[in-house]
Amino acid sequence: MTHPIPASIDAVQDLLAAQSYVCGRALATVTFLALKLGRPLFLEGEAGTGKTEIAKSIAAALGRRLIRLQCYEGLDAASAVYEWNFAAQMVAIRAAEAGGTATDLQTRLFGPDYLIERPLLQAMRDQPGGPPVLLIDEIDRTDEPFEAFLLEALSDFQVTIPELGTIKAAEPPIVILTSNRTREVHDALKRRCLYHWVDYPDFPRETAILRARVPEAAESLSREVVAFVQRLRTEDLFKKPGVAETIDWAKCLLALDVLTLSPEVIADTLGAILKYQDDIQRLQGSEARKILDEAKKSLTPA
Repeated sequence: MTHPIPASIDAVQDLLAAQSYVCGRALATVTFLALKLGRPLFLEGEAGTGKTEIAKSIAAALGRRLIRLQCYEGLDAASAVYEWNFAAQMVAIRAAEAGGTATDLQTRLFGPDYLIERPLLQAMRDQPGGPPVLLIDEIDRTDEPFEAFLLEALSDFQVTIPELGTIKAAEPPIVILTSNRTREVHDALKRRCLYHWVDYPDFPRETAILRARVPEAAESLSREVVAFVQRLRTEDLFKKPGVAETIDWAKCLLALDVLTLSPEVIADTLGAILKYQDDIQRLQGSEARKILDEAKKSLTPA
């Protein structure tokens, strides 16, 4: 079922909350403005802080199709926009030659029947329920030539196919770009977007996120988990755990029927929150106990 664009910042928060996405006021504001003004939204921040998830939540909340372009090094326009079905074209050529029906074959070969649409082209097409949500995920993994190519798509919401011409969206898609800031994205691309830095949440909001995403976890365990992870982020780690890791860890603890954190439980489940062996090694032995003691102490009323 399709829903209209929210009419206020509070409505954005309520809409996302219905999808179990706990959204702070600043992020709700820039999201409301992006939806209201039809501007792309550029979300930057550490991995695992909910940037990709907000695009999924917006699509689900509005009843729109989510089209995801996962970026990677070497991504080019052909992979992002379209390609021709070469195998089917070759079959058609051979069939035409055998049957003596090669007239106007080139026109037919480069028509819609042989066109494979990739995410950017799909996003320019009319979709049931209204314009889709186009998620351009981890744009920092691509290179500058692809960024330059995106300028046309994000400025005019159109793409050009040499054999077919320019295809322009009748109504612009909702565009969300994310970056983990492994490199700086060019200013020309950022200028076309509304920008927001998605930071790690504070204790109350991360607790609310965990309550929304893992409602079956006891409140006492949820608070211990969040307190431990937040204390862990102050350590000198190669990769600090994001909110995604907090959620994963809580689910693992529930699967093990854990009621309260202990050094032994932490040692057994560190792989749910830390993804590098050096970081895991650092927390072996007394270090995990020390961080746990400090986390539990922070939960004790003064």
